[in-house]
Amino acid sequence: MKVLEQVRQTYGQFDIPLFEISGTTVTVATLIGFGLVVIVTFVVAGLVQRGVIRAFSKEGQEDQGTTAVVSRLVRYLILIGGLGIAVDTLGINLTGLFAAGAVFAVAIGFAMQNISQNFVSGVILLLERAIKPGDILEVEGRLVRVRDMGIRATIARSLDEEDIIIPNSILVASPVKNYTLQDSLYRLRSQVGVVYSSDMAQVRRVLEEAAEKLDWRSPQQQPRILLKEFGDSSVNFEISVWIDDPWKMQRRRNLLNEAVWWGLKDAGITIAFPQLDVHFDRDLAPSLGTGPRAI
Repeated sequence: MKVLEQVRQTYGQFDIPLFEISGTTVTVATLIGFGLVVIVTFVVAGLVQRGVIRAFSKEGQEDQGTTAVVSRLVRYLILIGGLGIAVDTLGINLTGLFAAGAVFAVAIGFAMQNISQNFVSGVILLLERAIKPGDILEVEGRLVRVRDMGIRATIARSLDEEDIIIPNSILVASPVKNYTLQDSLYRLRSQVGVVYSSDMAQVRRVLEEAAEKLDWRSPQQQPRILLKEFGDSSVNFEISVWIDDPWKMQRRRNLLNEAVWWGLKDAGITIAFPQLDVHFDRDLAPSLGTGPRAI
């Protein structure tokens, strides 16, 4: 009983009113309790997040994107629940608080519309998992690799070694190519035109041999040679090979183009270039200065 009396006395020393929120008096004691709950919430959320990551590692989970998404969602849920408990320790009725500040909340909502949109988009991305850390995307014409996904923005790395901060609303509302959603296979294309006098059967053989000799192409798909069109100055072919890493598409396309160039050159096949034949009417030749002038 003496211990309880001492606790009550100690607690009573901190039961000093400070201010009121929605008719609820906030004291020093409740404010201290609020702070302790917030601190404990953040500590527990961090520990649980690390525990989830370790649990996935022990299970041999190789998908880093899945691990990051699950651990982050768990952390957010704990933070939301803990902050709700912290506000409750103050004795504040959230319903009454929201009702009292409805007009102010609407004004803040309009001012923070973009932030709210990115926040909701971030939650959608984390739940759907259509985009994960490590994925290779094409966003607004740029190839990027996702490094980290936040609740407001996604951080990606470009081919120029630049860090790009992409608002989550862009990833949700705009068309985005995900080259690694189902698998990492990527079709690499190169086009070349040869003169009309070429032996087309020989051209096809040379292109097939050049593509098949590439040791870095994926063996899951065979090279594909297509006669695309009969152009104004050339017969145009398309050479397609598949690679396992879309991030290397620029370097691999360079090697493919070089293989096509040397293959055709060694075979004596002429790569066409734009040409234009101009024919003059004989009656107009004198006036153009290309023939005998009339005196």
